[in-house]
Amino acid sequence: MLIWLAEWLQQFDAGFNVFSYLTMRAILSTLTALLIAVLLGPRVIRWLQQLQIGQTVRSDGPQSHLSKSGTPTMGGLLILAAITISVLLWADLSNRYVWVTLAIIVGYGIIGFVDDYRKVVRKDPKGLIAKWKYFWQSVIAIVVAFYLYANSQSPAETALLVPFFKEVMPQLGLFFVVMAYFVIVGTSNAVNLTDGLDGLAIVPTILVAGALAIFAYVTGNVNFSEYLQLPYIPLTSELVVVCTAIVGAGLGFLWFNTYPAMVFMGDVGSLALGGALGILAVLVRQELVLVIMGGVFVMETLSVILQVGSYKLRGQRIFRMAPLHHHYELKGWPEPRVIVRFWIISLILVLIGLATLKLR
Repeated sequence: MLIWLAEWLQQFDAGFNVFSYLTMRAILSTLTALLIAVLLGPRVIRWLQQLQIGQTVRSDGPQSHLSKSGTPTMGGLLILAAITISVLLWADLSNRYVWVTLAIIVGYGIIGFVDDYRKVVRKDPKGLIAKWKYFWQSVIAIVVAFYLYANSQSPAETALLVPFFKEVMPQLGLFFVVMAYFVIVGTSNAVNLTDGLDGLAIVPTILVAGALAIFAYVTGNVNFSEYLQLPYIPLTSELVVVCTAIVGAGLGFLWFNTYPAMVFMGDVGSLALGGALGILAVLVRQELVLVIMGGVFVMETLSVILQVGSYKLRGQRIFRMAPLHHHYELKGWPEPRVIVRFWIISLILVLIGLATLKLR
């Protein structure tokens, strides 16, 4: 929005041209989202406390979590507000990729809000029934995937990029819709499963979003994409502003979510952030790299799948408790140790993912 104002003001002062630079708007997007989250955080936390929107802790989980009961949840509303406002201010709103990403963030945020509302306000432990949650996630993802497929303007937009192989870029055709669907829905639920400890989900989200900003920049820059032998997709460059807004909002939320947390993001935050990472990876054509960079999310999800499958087939559990972070808690690891070690693993995986830019 402000880019249009800056363009109009350039006729009076050429200095306003600085706001047309993508790097400047990316920096401002980060700072804007960060400031919104930090400044509004205390008010949002007090508001949630007044509404008595507190976290319900499972009695069969780690005993150390019982003290968290009543901690305000649905703090993801703060993250979503910071991201949305920052993007609307600093992104080029004529770019359809920006609106597609916002549609996923807001749509999945609404699904998460309904789930949280039923759990913490109506005191329904089941929240939004799983099949309905999955149904609405699927509807949004399929609609977005079909829209992208129908409006693709170059073969690069529907090609599959295979990490470490610069010559392997098969055309997906209609299978693009299937892949986009699974990436968006899968990443959304993976982040949701990871969000179980203070700050555990938000830092990997920040790291992956920052890495996706780099992928978006090089993919949308004709010189860098040619040098790195990546397909050139001009619309992706504007996604840098969206990625940096996620980074800024995430850092602002971490200010209050770090151990011991003053607020939890809830499903309204985790489902939306996971969906955002998924659609961003689809748009920059880095779905497979997302599996590497989001390895912590993948491990958490696989631990649940393996646990449930093993119990149903063999009547035995593989882990002391799933998702994986609870397994290590029950082994005696203090919560901060689990969190920081998962952060370190996430950083390493993100660096490996970024290495695929050159190692091709």
